[in-house]
Amino acid sequence: MKKTPQTLTIAGSDSGGGAGIQADLKTFQELGVYGTSVITAVTAQNTTGVNAIYPMSVQAIQTQLEAVGDDFDISALKTGMLFNPEIIQETAKAIQQYGWKNLVVDPVMIAKGGANLLQPEAVEALKTHLLPLAFLVTPNIPEAEALTGISITDVFSRRRAAERVLSLGAQAVVIKGGHGTDPEYAEDYFLHLNGESAVFRAARIATNQTHGTGCTFAAAVTAQLAKGRELKEAILTAKEFIQAALSDPLNIGKGHGPTNHGAYQMRRHEKTEVNKIEVFQ
Repeated sequence: MKKTPQTLTIAGSDSGGGAGIQADLKTFQELGVYGTSVITAVTAQNTTGVNAIYPMSVQAIQTQLEAVGDDFDISALKTGMLFNPEIIQETAKAIQQYGWKNLVVDPVMIAKGGANLLQPEAVEALKTHLLPLAFLVTPNIPEAEALTGISITDVFSRRRAAERVLSLGAQAVVIKGGHGTDPEYAEDYFLHLNGESAVFRAARIATNQTHGTGCTFAAAVTAQLAKGRELKEAILTAKEFIQAALSDPLNIGKGHGPTNHGAYQMRRHEKTEVNKIEVFQ
């Protein structure tokens, strides 16, 4: 009997439902995989900002990881908001203990409203303990700059930053282009440890309905990896997924509204055009 691919998200809970665990599980469901979760922190937030963060104890995280690891056959997993060094170390320990592969690390650092979702002292723990286990790291431009100390201002500095991330032990990196300055396009830059590179280009969409884009993108990649897709194919689908989610806004909330996680499958079902993504090798 064929089993549904099983995935895991290790991240924070978003009471507004647009990012974190909630966004990840919605994305997993939309892309046809079964999602499990380990909650690292509970946030009180909505589209206007993060009001409070309540990190889980290390013991609570450890027992959640054990519950998942002892029963589920995890084909791919992702991390999101990990918040502090102790949570990062416990997460890395479990990944090694259970031999989980296809780890996608979304180095969540700052919320849309500016709240710190990763303690400054945790950045070093992320680089030391988690990135060496990563199959793919998915920073946006500010996160890539924080991880590498390189200011990304052009294609050359972007390449240097990607190489620096790989030097920390990750097998591949995609630096997302949503924070780029090009008014027409958003370009995601991919670099693999074997030297293979690619640019995924999509039309830039003028919208503030962007809450949870990073979580959703990383979750979409994770879902595709769990189904056995090749890495670049998984990234392409994730790019199409998030492009559709931004193109068909839900217009919810008073601030940075959530993306539409159902848009990608809705477009496929209705046989309407899925947003064109150009890939340059």
